[in-house]
Amino acid sequence: MVKNTEINLSTLARDLKKAASDAVVIGVGQGPDGPVLLENPLTAKSAEALAGSLKVLGVTGAADQIVRLPGLPETGAGVLVLAGVGKVAPGSPLDREALRRAAGSAVRQLAGLPTVVIALPTAGIADVAAVAEGAALGSYAFTEYRTSKDGLKDPVRHAVILTEVAGDKELRSALTRAGLIGKAVNATRSLVNQPPSHLYPESFADAAKELSKGLPVKVTVWDEKRLEKEGFGGIMGVGKGSTRQPRLVKVEYSPAKATAKIALVGKGITFDTGGISIKPALGMGDMKSDMAGAAVVLNTVLALAGLGLPVKATAWLCIAENMPSGAASRPADVLTMFGGKTVEVLNTDAEGRLVMADGIVAASQEYPDAIIDVATLTGAQLIALGNRTAGVMGSDSVTGPLKAAADRAGELVWPMPLPEELRPSLDSQVADLANIGERHGGMMTAAVFLREFVGKDKDGEQIPWAHIDIAGPSFNNGNPYGYTHKQGTGCTVRTLVAYAEDLIAAAV
Repeated sequence: MVKNTEINLSTLARDLKKAASDAVVIGVGQGPDGPVLLENPLTAKSAEALAGSLKVLGVTGAADQIVRLPGLPETGAGVLVLAGVGKVAPGSPLDREALRRAAGSAVRQLAGLPTVVIALPTAGIADVAAVAEGAALGSYAFTEYRTSKDGLKDPVRHAVILTEVAGDKELRSALTRAGLIGKAVNATRSLVNQPPSHLYPESFADAAKELSKGLPVKVTVWDEKRLEKEGFGGIMGVGKGSTRQPRLVKVEYSPAKATAKIALVGKGITFDTGGISIKPALGMGDMKSDMAGAAVVLNTVLALAGLGLPVKATAWLCIAENMPSGAASRPADVLTMFGGKTVEVLNTDAEGRLVMADGIVAASQEYPDAIIDVATLTGAQLIALGNRTAGVMGSDSVTGPLKAAADRAGELVWPMPLPEELRPSLDSQVADLANIGERHGGMMTAAVFLREFVGKDKDGEQIPWAHIDIAGPSFNNGNPYGYTHKQGTGCTVRTLVAYAEDLIAAAV
């Protein structure tokens, strides 16, 4: 399970012929007056001739467009690739997300070519890192269950980035980071893409152990007996309808000189039928992705450990399969959650918040500086923010830095409020609260429910907390774009790593 081959990332100064490659990629932008050939390593004569032919060749510079031409002798490659980067302004450099997407798009679409030189304009190490990260994300493929490779193309395995800063000593660590980020995102994608026949609570816990090998982390697994004994009523209540019993997995990275302590809680519903409140059959197969939050927090902690960053990070994977059976929870049942609060289950398809509540209480008991939970929690998130933008809610002290980290990482996140008038809609006639409330603004109502389980710090104040709803952006049912492939996207890993890096920088 999760058998990804990592791309090899390297850099080159200026002599293209020193890097034997199958293709050389140069950029084309959409300028005010038509396509614009960006800075490139071609001779002045070749560049002038090519720039004058762009419109005739049908090159627009639009993002995701690539046009293959026969290679030029000066490039040392058989193919010259014109990659669109989107709109450009005269005299303005490309932003890093545009570089990341252009590199990822080119590498994704050039599958079948083992080695590619990427000659997009890079002004410094951060630009090179963005190109490298895009290449790592673009080189993903999920073919684990294919018995034949007919019609399949192997992803690009070597990406050489042409840059003037190739000799900079700090570049190596930037490439290492890009590679580790790519590995973490791609591992998240592969977990999300697993069929539910193969990824279920026990095998997910085993995958967490396997992915953690060789890293300075500790993995602890609660099986159904321990969950029952210790009172994890949310996880057990959701998972008891399946023959494949639930799990709670704790992954701890505790470096000796940590400057911050964060807890990450992830929803791990390996398949969601809705339970007794069963979903319509149409589109139910996509519910294999309902464990994306747990995959995100797992691979974020493993990335932080791989990078050796001085931050204590603990991932809590709340894993269950939500199935209808004679043993399943019913509407009107009351569950006693970890920590003692009771919840009336009015809808068994609002199960994610039940497993997450247990995880949030468990995380609170270790008094972290902040708790961030990640979940494919509500269909309301898609209605509010669409397929590509995650919603973030919670304490201003966490949501603000998360938005800033997402902007730096190139991911789409938007802060949403938690109106106080939503809380009364969660009142129950028989328990401390109900698991569903106000239908309108359902993304925010779900977050208000989770907030009820965030504990207090040692001074009696609520622990800073944020909830990220990734229901839409975690799974791509449309066409591939940029570095994003179909199905699992691995979104939010990059944001959480950037958030941890920002915490460390603020502590210096």
